[in-house]
Amino acid sequence: MSRRADRLFRLLQLLRGGRLTTARKLAERLEVSERTVYRDVRDLLASGVPIEGEAGVGYVMRAGFDLPPLMFDAAEIEAVVLGARMARAWGGARLAASAEEALRKIEAVLPPALRERMDRTRLYAPGHVASDAVRHDLDRLHAAIDGNLRVAFGYTTETGGLTERTVRPLGLFFWGGVWTLAAWCELRGDFRAFRIDRMTAIVLGNNFPREAGRGLPDYLAAAMKD
Repeated sequence: MSRRADRLFRLLQLLRGGRLTTARKLAERLEVSERTVYRDVRDLLASGVPIEGEAGVGYVMRAGFDLPPLMFDAAEIEAVVLGARMARAWGGARLAASAEEALRKIEAVLPPALRERMDRTRLYAPGHVASDAVRHDLDRLHAAIDGNLRVAFGYTTETGGLTERTVRPLGLFFWGGVWTLAAWCELRGDFRAFRIDRMTAIVLGNNFPREAGRGLPDYLAAAMKD
């Protein structure tokens, strides 16, 4: 449901430009089928959104329609902007692009006073800190976590030794300059944390089952005891 709500919001943003846009172009931008676009437009029309056009021609939203302003105060705006800037600077390529898109969406529906505050925020995260290789690895590990996929990789230990590991990835943690992967290590039969910048030749494998005592809550509980 949340994914569909996000898609409908993006569709509204794409239609706000005042220019006729075909269903094919909307489908490409949203990464869905044209049939899905037609269904979403129909649902928005039923909700009272003033969209004009038709299948085979294109769609546009009439001027004067706007989404209700988000209820942020000045401090919340600064927190959101800083968080997005940090994701853009330190996150994977997909996360960085999503942070940029989120800022654009928020700015589009803010009232003028808060939009100015957003522009004047003086909280920054240094840009282009994460290397392209680390960004790529973060995206792949994020996908493995989402898909419950085993991950095999080479790893350089703190003392310089080399080892091969196959793990069940559980979560990614950022430590102000270093990302680590929390995982159940099948070699050690226990939880381990691995620095992303020490991994090499990352390969995503098959699905692993969810088992009691080997999930992220169990990892966090064990970390609290250390």
